[in-house]
Amino acid sequence: MKPGGGGRPTGDLARQIARDFGSVERFRHLFQQAAAGVFGSGWAWLVADKVGLTIVKTANAMTPIAHGQTPLLVCDLWEHAYHLDYQNRRPEFVSTFLDRLVNWDFAARNLAGVTYSRFQLHGATRAQSRHASG
Repeated sequence: MKPGGGGRPTGDLARQIARDFGSVERFRHLFQQAAAGVFGSGWAWLVADKVGLTIVKTANAMTPIAHGQTPLLVCDLWEHAYHLDYQNRRPEFVSTFLDRLVNWDFAARNLAGVTYSRFQLHGATRAQSRHASG
């Protein structure tokens, strides 16, 4: 997070999100759904894996690193992160996180640190790669 954050990703990160989710708007919708679906305390993550970018949610102290995924950004869903301002209105907090707090520059730097060929499938989208494998 950063003061004055939020908005839309740019550059390679925006292109990768559009490739793997169809659009930034669809990513936002899926990220909000995942975050709202975390039971109790946990996290919603945008990660890079062997196929591309994906959204994962974890509970308690779990991390996507344990599953070979590289975190690009995370939304803290423990009560200490939002309860004083939002009480039980987690979806509203996640919207604020995406609109005003998320640090897209940090996420872009994390993406740049991932070996691109590790998850680039010659332009295939995540949906195409899943369809081809199953």
